[in-house]
Amino acid sequence: MFEQLRVAVVVPAFNERRAIADTVATVPALVDRIVVVDDASADDTAARAEYGAARRGGPSALAVIRHATNRGVGAAIATGYRVAFGDGADVAVVMAGDGQMDPADLPALVAPIAAGTAGYVKGNRFLHPAIWSTMPPARIVGNALLSAATRLTSGYHHVFDSQCGYTALAKHAFAKIAVDELWSRYGYPNDLLSRLHVAGVRVADVRVRPIYGAHWRSGISIGTALHPIPYVLLRSWRARVAAERRQPHAT
Repeated sequence: MFEQLRVAVVVPAFNERRAIADTVATVPALVDRIVVVDDASADDTAARAEYGAARRGGPSALAVIRHATNRGVGAAIATGYRVAFGDGADVAVVMAGDGQMDPADLPALVAPIAAGTAGYVKGNRFLHPAIWSTMPPARIVGNALLSAATRLTSGYHHVFDSQCGYTALAKHAFAKIAVDELWSRYGYPNDLLSRLHVAGVRVADVRVRPIYGAHWRSGISIGTALHPIPYVLLRSWRARVAAERRQPHAT
């Protein structure tokens, strides 16, 4: 627990046998529940996750959920949210299965929710000085451009690193969004931010350490950057504007 809040970690994973055991094993002890969502992996991701939980030896209960078909990272996170909050979590933190997120940053992500100052917290790698020596230059440019576009489409002008997947969501914020309607693949963070803005959820930006280790591999290609992310941005912007016209006092 963290300041009387039950904390769950949601781990979306697709063919992550190389890193998933370490990811699960290093989840901080304050976490009460770990939900790994295996998005129809062709390898032994699920078994490796269970091995990681055994290595960890902590009090957290592990649930491994398997999708019968590959549905995308957004759908995997949505499944994880439903399981985590259905099991009684007050906060759900998303950590990728590839070890790209520093477990030491987890308390900082949960803290604004515990303090009541945010319902959703986004990691911001650009606040960390290691970004310039760690993140590949092409990724820096791509992330900066997508983040700038997302600030316009989502309405959250202070959220810089929109593509960072290291996030924390409060149960009360989860209840305000139609999680099953979220974009199911790459581009889901952009869609989620717009929906949270319509729901009036406060979002905080927190510094997290960028990690690009031996297990890192990008899931975003040139094709993904060109489509569907621009489509998702336009779709989420149009939906936000339409919803806010119906609810003129939403903030």
